[in-house]
Amino acid sequence: MQDEYRTVARVGTHETEINRSRFLCALAPAATEREAQEFVAAVRKEHADATHNCWAYVIGADASVQKASDDGEPGGTAGLPMLQMLLRRDMRYVVTVVTRYYGGVKLGAGGLIRAYGGAVGEALDAVGTRTRRRYRLATVTVDHQRAGKTQNDLRSTGREVRDVRYGEAVTIEIALPDADVAAFRGWLADATAGTAVFELGGEAYGDV
Repeated sequence: MQDEYRTVARVGTHETEINRSRFLCALAPAATEREAQEFVAAVRKEHADATHNCWAYVIGADASVQKASDDGEPGGTAGLPMLQMLLRRDMRYVVTVVTRYYGGVKLGAGGLIRAYGGAVGEALDAVGTRTRRRYRLATVTVDHQRAGKTQNDLRSTGREVRDVRYGEAVTIEIALPDADVAAFRGWLADATAGTAVFELGGEAYGDV
């Protein structure tokens, strides 16, 4: 399982013009393949009058789903270079559509490859990306008397507090990089005089 990946920070569009052809690159985060397909369909509908709406998406932290379409451009000159740009930038859970309005000047295969791949690269720079890292979820259970100080100590040392539940005791859900688990156990024992109960859970990705 990949320790970290990048995705787009938000939905956005960036336009470039090459030899009088307009290239509008739309980008969006997509948690599932269905979300990616729905975004492609929405852009195609918005730009139904365009010459081409080429697309590519990568789903999964390990890039397990990779698909692309040339949408009528010569084979391998649009969708594939778009996909390759996403992979080169370590992008995951992302979909992109490059809409082309033909301007009357043919670009040739090499020109098309550079245009479509370049449109995605420029759009990624313009829209912005964020890095997400794999964390272990864990719970810290303490008595009510120590709960406030423990939460403050967790936050002051940069730990991500995801949830706090109050019952007979207080359960604090946190996220830790795998490499920090052993050191955290020691820190927690010192901070709570050995009274806290620490349990490891599953895994999740969070923003760095």
